[in-house]
Amino acid sequence: MLAERYPFYLAGRPRGSEDMLEVRDKLRGEVVTRVARADRAAVDEAIAAAAAAAPALRDLPPYARQRALEHCVRRFEERFEELARALSIEAGKPIRDARGEVTRLIDTFRYAAGEAIRIGGEVMNLEISPRARGYRGSWRRVPIGPCAFITPFNFPLNLVAHKVAPALAIGCPFVLRPASSTPIGALIIGEILAETELPAGAFSIVPSTHAAAEPLVTDERLRLLSFTGSGAVGWGMKARAGTKKVSLELGGNAACVVDEGADLDDVVERLIVGAFYQSGQSCVSVQRIIAHASLYDELRERLVTRARALPVGDPGDEATFIGPMIAESEAARVIEWVDEARTLGARVLCGGTREGPLVAATLVEEVPRHARLYCDEVFGPVACLSRFEDFEEALREVNDSRYGLQAGVFTRDIDRVQRAWDTLEVGGVIINDVPSWRVDHMPYGGVKASGTGREGIRFSIEAMSELRLLVIRERPR
Repeated sequence: MLAERYPFYLAGRPRGSEDMLEVRDKLRGEVVTRVARADRAAVDEAIAAAAAAAPALRDLPPYARQRALEHCVRRFEERFEELARALSIEAGKPIRDARGEVTRLIDTFRYAAGEAIRIGGEVMNLEISPRARGYRGSWRRVPIGPCAFITPFNFPLNLVAHKVAPALAIGCPFVLRPASSTPIGALIIGEILAETELPAGAFSIVPSTHAAAEPLVTDERLRLLSFTGSGAVGWGMKARAGTKKVSLELGGNAACVVDEGADLDDVVERLIVGAFYQSGQSCVSVQRIIAHASLYDELRERLVTRARALPVGDPGDEATFIGPMIAESEAARVIEWVDEARTLGARVLCGGTREGPLVAATLVEEVPRHARLYCDEVFGPVACLSRFEDFEEALREVNDSRYGLQAGVFTRDIDRVQRAWDTLEVGGVIINDVPSWRVDHMPYGGVKASGTGREGIRFSIEAMSELRLLVIRERPR
């Protein structure tokens, strides 16, 4: 279902290149298509086009921006299976999960289309003292201007959507650099955007090398940089970004607390999904399971039984639950971390093996807190189990991380729900579900090393806009 070659998009138009990026099937390693790669000159041209398009896109009526987003929704629905199959091939995502991501892509654009005509402001009463008598105030949101977007490999449709859709809703032109290992989904989105009547220069999608993409970080014509990816890269970009606004959605080391009295039938099913969905290649994958001592042993045995039964293999197979990791080198790294933890005294309950890029679902207990498997982001199908006696102890263990993206808590105690919300140093607390649960319009983002800023359509629109105040003095009568 893949084309033989894909162009990149510069100022809304397809552009070829002699420099072709090879895209590989993540299970078999074979080249399945080639993508035109933008050089430094093309990236500079894209930035100039975005700057030139800013006034026209800013002045485009909200209904016209909504119309463009609605066109995308219709075309995504028409090309649903193509998008899902392309995603399964380029990212190694099991086809059922790939279809789920296409559904989220559609949801995100549909919600953004609604927001495009709801962006407003507020009338303010300025008469708070006699000196302000006769003054009236109002504020509204205006687009910040040209934006730079850099997206990762693990959700090559939906994480692109979370930047592109709100930008179009508020009226910001953008230049997007998708991940080199998974560029196809972004380019299909570009192909569909090119069918709309957006102003010339409203968007560019430029697969490129890191060196060629550097102006996306440093060029002052770009007023916002939104990056999703690794912490080392993200914080380095922020340091080089100059005066532009920077939004970072970085790594995680998500924990899930299972309190006494939890329904284990439900908990097990949700933890299996949270820990092993997409081979654990999610920044909110369940990496630490912290269970009350009263149910720890039973939970452990149930999890091991379920994890061992998970189908591992071809992502194109409807039955597959765990597909290949993005690269065999990443699979080898995950096993290296598991072996290191074992050497330090951890006990591997199941898994801990791989076949090429395929890593079996792995559960480990008694992991020392200084082991990389516990304190770093494993980004693979591995979860560490530990037990607690006191709920406050469990909350302290969740916070014992430099990351703070989301956390899950299974509990029936409303006081403990409130305590978790008050205490946990994370961007979101998910009660009675895993931290990887997300609906695409909710505020999503982290604290500490997990980044800065929030995504979710309305919250991204806030980041991509500025407040503009109007004050009117009444003429003296």
